[in-house]
Amino acid sequence: MNYENARDILPEELLKELQKYAAGKLLYIPSGEDRKAWGESSGYREQLQKRNLMIRNKYAYGRTVSELADEYCLSLDSIKKIIYSKKHEDSRLTYSPTVASAVQYADAGMLEEWMHCYLLFTPEAAPLVDDFRNDDRHYFGVVKFPLRLIERERLESGGGYAEEREDQPASLPPLLIQYEEGKFSCIVQRELLAALIQRKVNAYPTIVVLTGNADYKRFMKYYGTVLFFVQ
Repeated sequence: MNYENARDILPEELLKELQKYAAGKLLYIPSGEDRKAWGESSGYREQLQKRNLMIRNKYAYGRTVSELADEYCLSLDSIKKIIYSKKHEDSRLTYSPTVASAVQYADAGMLEEWMHCYLLFTPEAAPLVDDFRNDDRHYFGVVKFPLRLIERERLESGGGYAEEREDQPASLPPLLIQYEEGKFSCIVQRELLAALIQRKVNAYPTIVVLTGNADYKRFMKYYGTVLFFVQ
């Protein structure tokens, strides 16, 4: 480490103050950056938090301790500690297949984790799990999406949502819309989309799925700055 003469760096007034306390001593002056907790610099701590949240979500939806231990290559005791620990930094995040839950995860920067749970625990989305696991996909949302932009082929009747109120979408699932080659298509919750169209709803909370760099760049160019995020 190279040493500098304080006379060459510090203002005279500040130098005189330092001389009162540490004249002739060697001082280390920290950079002023806040000291980071263990694992913050490398991102490892954040990865562990996300992993532990997923373990708790899967346990809540029926996975056994033994199954989770095998899946994550952890001991049974480690899984139990993760599940039953009361010191969760992500305690406000509780997965449910609703707009409200998706927004909470998105606000925490964990929309991908919410999508993972949604695909695992939603029966009609189950056929998509392998495709989503193998592809490099981006998720954009949760945004208020104009329904007029969505292709309307092969929509369901929408009867199952006939009694739902359009002004209370937080307890309903978001739409899952895929953007590919310049077109938007509904890949999950088609019955809900049909019901929304029947009620002439203009926009609805949606997660947009983007596959590949070309579609991602095209989407961000034309839509990335004009869609409003759901609060």
